[in-house]
Amino acid sequence: MSLKTTAMAAAALMMSAAAAQAQEVTLRAVSSFAEKTQFSKNFERFIDRVNETGKGQVKINYIGGPRAMPPFEVGNAVRTKVVDIANVTGAFYTNLMPEADGFKLVSKPMSEQRKNGTWAYINELHNQKLNSQYLARQFHNVPFHIYLNKKIDKLDFKGTKIRVTPVYRDMVEAFGGTTVTTPPGEVYTAMERGVVDGYGWPILGIFDLGWDKVTKFRVEPAFYSVEVNVLVNLDVWKGLSNAQRKVLNDAALWLEGLDAENAGIVKAERERQAKANIQALDFGPAESQRFLKTANDVAWASVIKRAPQTAPKLRQLAGN
Repeated sequence: MSLKTTAMAAAALMMSAAAAQAQEVTLRAVSSFAEKTQFSKNFERFIDRVNETGKGQVKINYIGGPRAMPPFEVGNAVRTKVVDIANVTGAFYTNLMPEADGFKLVSKPMSEQRKNGTWAYINELHNQKLNSQYLARQFHNVPFHIYLNKKIDKLDFKGTKIRVTPVYRDMVEAFGGTTVTTPPGEVYTAMERGVVDGYGWPILGIFDLGWDKVTKFRVEPAFYSVEVNVLVNLDVWKGLSNAQRKVLNDAALWLEGLDAENAGIVKAERERQAKANIQALDFGPAESQRFLKTANDVAWASVIKRAPQTAPKLRQLAGN
């Protein structure tokens, strides 16, 4: 083989290797929840799955949780392409998308939401308002509770200061509570120092954060539905090949399927809280029904007031 032929072959090999390398896209990812805690764990499993099934196509570089980026900045970081993909609840970007406050009221399984147009509509809202692709939603079947360190004698929060996010602010205020908004990382100290008497949080995750040490009561009934979304910057999404998008879409459906594990996890969590002497405060069926109706009504009223053009359709799709 001549020197010229050898050089041409080497150049072709280098070009081929460069082309193969260029095909793989690395996406920078963050979570709005602490690493390895309840609401980041499945996202981290999703990352592992993408990195395994997408070799040569897509790779996700996990930057981390709130230590890397404050939770309430994650939505805007996706919108502006500071990060490419994020694990974040809509409650943390209602300033950019008021309709996101209504996602907690959509409790149908994601398989149904993808069939009846709910996913498509929510994705359209994300495209328009958050410059993002609504890739997946997790934990539709995990509810919220109000947790307290002082006992109440009825379903009324008058005289109590409760840490909130937009998820349950209107509901707490409707029942007379004083609301205090903080990131999750400040809840323990706020409870310990008496800045607040309680907090809203899902049934899962308080042990991950050590909050069981400052919690004495869990108010029944459970209400609303957790939603933790996986979002991809829309410009990044459009720049991916069909094969790369398929890797992410397949992993998203797999991720949503993990919600089947939640029934057993929730049951175990309630038992664990009982063993930790966190007492359930249950005021009976009639009071529970009144509480849930009020919580639902004030939540929809708030969403519709802030997003009158779009929230009614979201409520129609939610069916409540």
